[in-house]
Amino acid sequence: MATATREDEFARRAEPLRPELLGFCYRMLGSVHEAEDVLQDALLRAWRAFPRFEDRSSLRTWLYRITTNACLRALERAKRRPLPSGWGDASADPEAPVPSQTSDVPWLQPFPDDPASVVEGRESMRLALVAALQLLPPRRRVVLILRDVLEWRAGEVAEFLDTTPAAVNSLLQHARSQLRRANPKAVREVGPLTARQREFVDRYAKAFAEADLDALTAALSADAVWEMPPYPTWFAGRDHVVRFLATKLGDGGGRRFVRVSANGQPALALYLRDGDGFAAYAVHVLDVGEAGVEHVVAFMDPGLFAGFGLPPRIAADDARDA
Repeated sequence: MATATREDEFARRAEPLRPELLGFCYRMLGSVHEAEDVLQDALLRAWRAFPRFEDRSSLRTWLYRITTNACLRALERAKRRPLPSGWGDASADPEAPVPSQTSDVPWLQPFPDDPASVVEGRESMRLALVAALQLLPPRRRVVLILRDVLEWRAGEVAEFLDTTPAAVNSLLQHARSQLRRANPKAVREVGPLTARQREFVDRYAKAFAEADLDALTAALSADAVWEMPPYPTWFAGRDHVVRFLATKLGDGGGRRFVRVSANGQPALALYLRDGDGFAAYAVHVLDVGEAGVEHVVAFMDPGLFAGFGLPPRIAADDARDA
């Protein structure tokens, strides 16, 4: 009976920490599915060890230590998860045929936002930052997340990495420098969307759904980037983006967007006309500035829709414009 009570206590105390632990695993691994699997493994290990937990450290610190080790083990056998823009050069010819999907590259995945839960450091879930984190060696990644995102003290991090505070600070400096070199935008401060930025999201959604290239041009910033994993091709500059989309959009009327949120950013789930309804097609995650939509990552994976609580199909009567 005492063991059962102790195990019940673990569930009661650990469950409120699950959202932030999942966010930590996602930042480390770049995949929602892998993050969920690794966290499940970590919590199972913690549950088994909990009868021996003596509260000499906080439960949160103890769980982070177990979860960190689980992530590091997973990364020993995992490939880096990039976005196309971190994997190769931008296409110089928007009218050229798009290469086939690249199945041997495990691409970065979006993280569906849950309005009902508050994940610590939500701004640090942004795609640009998570993509840049994947460039760091695993221990640098751990240190940067724990120190700069979760604001742990160097001594705390050193304790469960079995190293010294000086070594932690050295790893942190190298990680920050590498991150800035990889993508300066990844470390910029981002606040809530302004009214102007929300307007650009509206204009982008309407223009894309209606295949209105002039309106789409007006909604994008001059230095806009478009990418679409699992295809390796990506485009830099508004002119190249619009020229590419001109070859793909055709006539308007066959697209519907449902508004969602991913990585703390505005996102749009795209359904395409399919018979008498609309079928899940892609999730567009947007980075928006005061001059327009700056970056679109169109994840061409209908399997992502379930994570956003969306069905694979919607009836024509239920379909709605963004």
